[in-house]
Amino acid sequence: MIKRAPKANPNFNMSSMTDIVFLLLIFFMVTSTLINPNALKLLLPKSTNQTSNQPTAVVSIDKKQTFYLNHKVTPFSQLESKIVDILKNSEDPCVSIEAEKSVPIEQVVRIMNIAKTYGYKAILATDPE
Repeated sequence: MIKRAPKANPNFNMSSMTDIVFLLLIFFMVTSTLINPNALKLLLPKSTNQTSNQPTAVVSIDKKQTFYLNHKVTPFSQLESKIVDILKNSEDPCVSIEAEKSVPIEQVVRIMNIAKTYGYKAILATDPE
């Protein structure tokens, strides 16, 4: 006698599919928190020499010549005192200058003069080539 093959079970097990969906959900939640929405979009000059040390004070200048200290708008008149407050207890005080290509060099020199006055190291930030 010929035996019939058992009928396939028409039920679909969704447990593995829900595991994958939850893993994707967790992945996207974690990666979306790593994005800094307050970051300034500056078009920096290009350079092959990149430094890896982390500056303690970041001064940014956008094309409208607005000054930012650690990504917060700061008038130039208050910039010097705030930089000194940030770097007063620092071992190796360093000021990183992020200036867009279109910013006049005089604005960058003003920040470098502040750093020189207090003996801070000044770094001009660039984008990698």
